[in-house]
Amino acid sequence: MTPHGQKIQPIAPLGPLNALFDTESISALLNRSDDALRESDLAAGYYVPAQTFGNLVPQLKQPRKWLNDRGFSFQLSYKGEGIANIGGGIRRGMDYAHEVTLVTRFDLGRLTHADWLEGWFLHGVLVERAGNQVSHDYVGERRILLSEVYSLSGSVAAHLADIYLEKSFFRNRVNINVGRLTLTHTYATSVLLCTFIIQCSAPVGVKSQSGWSVYPKATWGGTIRIRPTRDLTLRTGVYASGVLTDNPSGWAWGAEHQTGVMLPIELTWEPFFGRVSKLPGHYKLGFGHDTSSYDNLIGTVPAQYKADVGHLSREARDTFYFEADQMIYRSGGEHQMAGGYLLAGYIHNTPNVSVFSDQVYVGMSLLGIIPHRPFDRFGFMYSYYQVSSALRRGQRLRQMAGMSMGAFVNDPQTHSETLEAYYGIPVIPGLIFQPVFEYMMHPGQTKKIPNATLAGLKILASL
Repeated sequence: MTPHGQKIQPIAPLGPLNALFDTESISALLNRSDDALRESDLAAGYYVPAQTFGNLVPQLKQPRKWLNDRGFSFQLSYKGEGIANIGGGIRRGMDYAHEVTLVTRFDLGRLTHADWLEGWFLHGVLVERAGNQVSHDYVGERRILLSEVYSLSGSVAAHLADIYLEKSFFRNRVNINVGRLTLTHTYATSVLLCTFIIQCSAPVGVKSQSGWSVYPKATWGGTIRIRPTRDLTLRTGVYASGVLTDNPSGWAWGAEHQTGVMLPIELTWEPFFGRVSKLPGHYKLGFGHDTSSYDNLIGTVPAQYKADVGHLSREARDTFYFEADQMIYRSGGEHQMAGGYLLAGYIHNTPNVSVFSDQVYVGMSLLGIIPHRPFDRFGFMYSYYQVSSALRRGQRLRQMAGMSMGAFVNDPQTHSETLEAYYGIPVIPGLIFQPVFEYMMHPGQTKKIPNATLAGLKILASL
């Protein structure tokens, strides 16, 4: 429950599942007094689209219930970000970007009264976006977005993101979803990551790679999700892989160029520590294999160095990731966001064909750290991004030959680092103000552009 008594609604397809076997796996190794799972099944809402603690128009509660009872539910939300570069970068200035999102769910069984459609749900997500990207305009950064909601699709009136069918089988022990989906709404994500701007909806090391379709870029595919034991969840699927910038409207499905398939798999361990405090943790081990054939990032080799470089073969891309968050104290309720968390993660991509070969991040998301403000949330995250050694080598060879190193590249690229901090303030039910601070080290992954300091305001609102 939220502080205003509103139930947290999980965003499908990540609702709770029943376990195949009513036992623990890894959690069984814990001290019996520290393992709350031994008393009861504590699965609870964790993945939510926005923590706005209610709705701006409570008068719609009864109409919403009437529609939901008949098989239709929706959420209309606004997210706006005004972020200014106040020091460093290429120049000072501010950009604004916003997103209006309509999330819908159709209970096909209730709507049609057809027995054969019982338990089938149709989900749809429609997005309107407008604005400009502060990373490009003022910081001089082209690979890491410092404003979340203006990215792949750019300004668009009605971008179709996810549209897919969902069904659970075997007494809610197996769940499938199939259609046009965003991988990073299902894999390598969490609501905690999406309280941050830079790492939403997945870490940069994942979402920056072609093949990992990142919101609002959906692709054809499907996922099957099972829960073998009460503390483990396994998900895997098959998705079409292609260029992330294809089909910016979301409607031109025939215009997409598919280069292969993405095969993701993720195992999540969800323990609850302590029979009294019941502190949840989420520990994820994931892997994705993209069968697409990618050029070696060394790129164009000057004639005088071709003998040294040798033959450059094309490769598929693999991504490994580990992500963890652990609640360290509970405050303000029983749901899984009611407390303070520590976060950490590591991502590794095939270096020869991935712009970022590695990423490491650590952070915290703390609830109610200021007296008499129990529902404010403070977040802080540091992240390090390592550029591919192949990309750097190719740029260095072209620089020595007096050739262009590539668009927006002013020196061989090595790495970047980012710091992000926010303070989320629930103003009224359905409205959150979130001041943000960002500091980017080595914009453009070089030392040519001064480190950038950014500040701004993020606003979340739900109808």
